[in-house]
Parts: sequence; structure tokens; C-alpha cells
Amino acid sequence: MKFRYARYGKALRPVIPVTLLHNSQKLGYQVLVDSGADICLFDAEIGVSIGIDIKAGIPKTVFGVGGKSSLYYVHKVTIDVGGWEHEIEAGFMPNVSGRIMQYGLVGQQGFFSNFIVKFDLNKEEIEIKTSSVK
Repeated sequence: MKFRYARYGKALRPVIPVTLLHNSQKLGYQVLVDSGADICLFDAEIGVSIGIDIKAGIPKTVFGVGGKSSLYYVHKVTIDVGGWEHEIEAGFMPNVSGRIMQYGLVGQQGFFSNFIVKFDLNKEEIEIKTSSVK
């Protein structure tokens, strides 16, 4: 499945739509496909919207580019990308992206571990295939 890069001002970013599912609740959400991210991180409000008690999860800390640490909580959710569903462990954190950008991050564990990703900046597209390796 191919997606167009999204434009944010002058910057092009590989931001794609996904659906997050938890129990019988689901919500569409935009995510940045970030090969430098270790895990998938979503805004805490998104988790609350699909019925997750955020602080009941496993607390962990992540460090950003500037060295600032942020607390997040790990929960199991299902991520749907183009009709391919995978159960993953994801972090839910208040103010993901600092509220500047309205998207979450998908990273190595949970996203790249389930999908094959091809970035093509020149064509301004990202191609995603489900991985057959488990």
C-alpha cells in the first residue's frame, strides 16, 4: 500500500493514517513513520478515547533529541494499517510531539517489526507491506 508524504510548511514527512483499536473501541489517527524511534508512541488522549486507563499501564521513560526525558505508559493495542491488523505494545504519553504536530510516532518495535517500509522522498511516497516474518 502506498501513501503520499504529508506537507508541513516546507517540510515533507512520511505521515500516514492508521486506526488504533482497543476492545471494541477504534479511532483513526495520523502517525509519523519514524525509523529512528525505538517504539510506537501515541498521545495519551488517543488512548483515553479508545477506553484505555493510561496510568494503569507499565510506566517507562523515553529521551528525546534534546535529552529531555518524558514518562509514558505501555499498553497492548491493535494497529490497523491499510487493512492489516497487528497487536502491538505501544506507549501513551501526554503531549506527544509537544502538541506542535497532531500525530503520533510509529517505530521499530510494533511497526517496523510488523511491516516492510520503503521511503521514496523523490516520489514523495512511502510504501508499506505487511511482513510475513513473525
